[in-house]
Amino acid sequence: MKIAVFGDIHGNIEALKAAYGEALSGNVDKIFHLGDLGGYAPFVNEVVDFIREHGIEGVQGNYDYNVAMNNEHCGCRYEDPVQAGLANGSFEWTKLHASQKSREFMKTLPQTLSFQAHDKNVLLFHATPHKNNLYWHEDRPAEFFLEMAGKARADVMIYGHTHKPYRKDLEGRVFINAGSVGKPKDGDPRACLVIVEITPGSVGTDFLRIEYDVEKVASEIVKSGLPPGLAERLRLGK
Repeated sequence: MKIAVFGDIHGNIEALKAAYGEALSGNVDKIFHLGDLGGYAPFVNEVVDFIREHGIEGVQGNYDYNVAMNNEHCGCRYEDPVQAGLANGSFEWTKLHASQKSREFMKTLPQTLSFQAHDKNVLLFHATPHKNNLYWHEDRPAEFFLEMAGKARADVMIYGHTHKPYRKDLEGRVFINAGSVGKPKDGDPRACLVIVEITPGSVGTDFLRIEYDVEKVASEIVKSGLPPGLAERLRLGK
């Protein structure tokens, strides 16, 4: 079984379209998303429409839930006051501009998706199996990974939220962070997606970086009234 997984699209329809085209060219059996459909870029409704029209199944991110519920906070963690200001401005803008149809769709997204691929149990979720806003970075200790595996009860776990892609193997379990399609934070502004191929004897991963018109989206961020600093961060991949 060969799947493509999109993490953290965050309102970036141009990156999503580019990633989708790349996934189709790889002859995958299925495409999934990991939530956080809006925020940071101005195309939340266009992203939701694209996901629905193309039948891309996925899970609910913290941004999806908090926008849908009109909560006061996105559930994000901030590294500095500048980031906090940008994130808060983005969240308020997205709540104001997300349509009722988009809110309803995001509200109904499941917390997890699971399926069997050959001899592997696969589980998809946004951040961790039990909490959708906990940051699971690659440098977490092995004990944390194994604790999450116990909660997931899966052989292969695919998730996002940190916007930084990685794979780690521990005690026969495979942990895959798909990175971010629409707002990478690893210094590479190109859209990121992961191709996961599961055979009876192996789990293969291929992290792809896809060029798209970053400047077009950066310009639209500024024109939309979103915090201009988000455009610069998009250009820098941070």
